[in-house]
Amino acid sequence: MKVTDHIKASKETLFSFEILPPLKGKSIQSIYDGIDPLMEFNPKFVNVTYHREEYVYKERENGLLEKISIRKRPGTVGICAAIMNKYDVDAVPHLICGGFSREETENALIDLQFLGIDNVLALRGDSIKTESNFRPHKDGHQFAEDLIKQIGEMNGGSYLMDDITLEPTNFCIGTAGYPEKHFEAMNLHTDLHYLKAKVDAGAEYVVTQMFFDNEKYFAFVKACRKIGITVPIIPGLKPIKSMNHISFLPKFFHIDYPEALSKELLKCKNNKEVEIVGREWGIHQSKELKAAGVPCIHYYTMSNSSSVKAIAKEIF
Repeated sequence: MKVTDHIKASKETLFSFEILPPLKGKSIQSIYDGIDPLMEFNPKFVNVTYHREEYVYKERENGLLEKISIRKRPGTVGICAAIMNKYDVDAVPHLICGGFSREETENALIDLQFLGIDNVLALRGDSIKTESNFRPHKDGHQFAEDLIKQIGEMNGGSYLMDDITLEPTNFCIGTAGYPEKHFEAMNLHTDLHYLKAKVDAGAEYVVTQMFFDNEKYFAFVKACRKIGITVPIIPGLKPIKSMNHISFLPKFFHIDYPEALSKELLKCKNNKEVEIVGREWGIHQSKELKAAGVPCIHYYTMSNSSSVKAIAKEIF
C-alpha cells in the first residue's frame, strides 16, 4: 500500500520509523531485533536506508595504490522483502543518486516492483568520505529531481530498455525536506524552490530531516504551502541518546538545538542522563506535533529502538 494511501485512509497521526541495514557479517536477526519492540504501535511503513560505497587504497606490489570500492552495509532490496514477509508492513527503500548509473537504478526498481514494494524514497545521497563534494556516477543523476523523474517515467511505462515492452511501475515517490535548509543551499528560500522542483517532478510526499524545534517545522510547512507545495509533509524526529549525540547531531546533520533543550543537555554527566533528556524532549515534540494534526510522525531509530519505544508508548 502506498504511503499516501495510508495517510488518506487514517484520521489519526500515523507512526513510522527508519532503520539502518546491519553491518556486513551480521544476520537479518539484527534487523528484527530493532523492529520487534516497535510493532505494537502499528507502524504503517518502515524506511530502510541505503549506504553508498566507500573507497580504500591498497598498496600493490609495484608500490602503486589501488583504489578499491567497498560497501559496509548490504543493499535494501532483500531487507525490504524480508521485512514485508515477516511483519506484513510496507517497507520503503531509500534510492540514491550517488554510486548508481541510470541503468542500475532501473534494474533496482524492476526488482522492487517484482517484490511488490509500492514506495521509494528518492534522495541524492551524500558525498563519500574521500570526496569534498558530491560526485554523481558518470552515467547517473546529479540531483534527486532527476532520479524522481526517472522513477516517474517508469511509472508511465518508459524504460531505458526501449527495445522491449515492460509494464509500467506504480511507485509512490517520497523525497526529503529540510526545515533548517540543506547545508549546501544558499538559504532556505532557494532550498524550498529545489523542494518544489522535486514535487513538480513527481514526489508525492516529503519526509523532513530531523529537527528539535517544532516551530521550525511549522514555519517550514507554512512556507511550503505558500509556494504551492501541497503534498503531505511528514516530520522526522530523532531521540538524543548519548553524550556523543550532543555535538555529533548538529555537526553532521547541520541542525540546531533550541535553547531549552541545550540547557538540559549541558547539565548531563553521562549517557543515561542524556537519554532521559532526549526521551522527554521527544515526547514533548511528539505530543505537540500530534495535537497539530500532522499526517505521520517518522522516527529515526539508527537501529536502536529503545527510546523510540518509550516515546511511542506515550503518544500512540
